[in-house]
Amino acid sequence: MTNAIRILGLDPGLRRTGWGVVRVEGARIAHLAHGVVAPPESAPLSERLLALHRGVAEVVAQWAPDEAAIEETFVTANGASTLKLGHARAAAMLAPAAAGIAVAEYAAKVVKKALVGTGGADKAQIAFMVARILPTSGGATQDAADALAVAICHAQSRRVRAIGAAA
Repeated sequence: MTNAIRILGLDPGLRRTGWGVVRVEGARIAHLAHGVVAPPESAPLSERLLALHRGVAEVVAQWAPDEAAIEETFVTANGASTLKLGHARAAAMLAPAAAGIAVAEYAAKVVKKALVGTGGADKAQIAFMVARILPTSGGATQDAADALAVAICHAQSRRVRAIGAAA
């Protein structure tokens, strides 16, 4: 039987960065924890980014994930918003990287397809599937559910790679 690993999923945002930790053993996946890092909205950008980094670092220290995965930045017509989201994503990625944990990156469409079967799924469909796959995650906020979706996507991707390597 395969050794169990912990995967940290991250859904980056400047206002709220969702996180979720799952345990994967073979084809089995189990919910361990989830939450949101929410820096003070009135703080300067640099302080908000520091709060995001510290919050994710605390999650890494508490849950000791073996691997991490994060959603890629969705590019919008508003360049300033996209840039700020990129900053938040970088602050979140640095925490597991500083702990020596590899961070995989997934486009939102890939995450949606992994959970729902279509890259055009809406947030309600994602939350529904997260609750079905991880029944003990009930009550997860949208940001935390999205982070758990990223972790599930990564777990599935690992399994596909393992099957390909064994063939």
